[in-house]
Amino acid sequence: MIYRYTSAALALLLLQGCASDPAPTEQMRLTEQEVEQARTVAAGDAVAELSLAEEKLAKAQGAMAAGAYRTARVQAEQAELDARLAEARVLTLRSQAELTELNRRIGRLRDQLGAMP
Repeated sequence: MIYRYTSAALALLLLQGCASDPAPTEQMRLTEQEVEQARTVAAGDAVAELSLAEEKLAKAQGAMAAGAYRTARVQAEQAELDARLAEARVLTLRSQAELTELNRRIGRLRDQLGAMP
């Protein structure tokens, strides 16, 4: 008899522990910072990942307001990763453009040196 009550109480505690996620306030703060940083780095460049990050952040904020903390945490984590990817993509594209310009300049210098008597 005691075993049943103990098992039922334990099961109830386990279910309650699984059902209540803490509010992901720190994750939300980090995600908001990362999205803002990606916006700053992109500065006018249209990057699809940044749009995705902003959409997921908005969903996370909505889930936070609704008290769906697990959903908010997942959306915020995904938004953070999308923002990081957007930032990396913009920086990569800029680096590639700089490399192309440097190669063009090197080619021009080689041409000038080859034309010298």
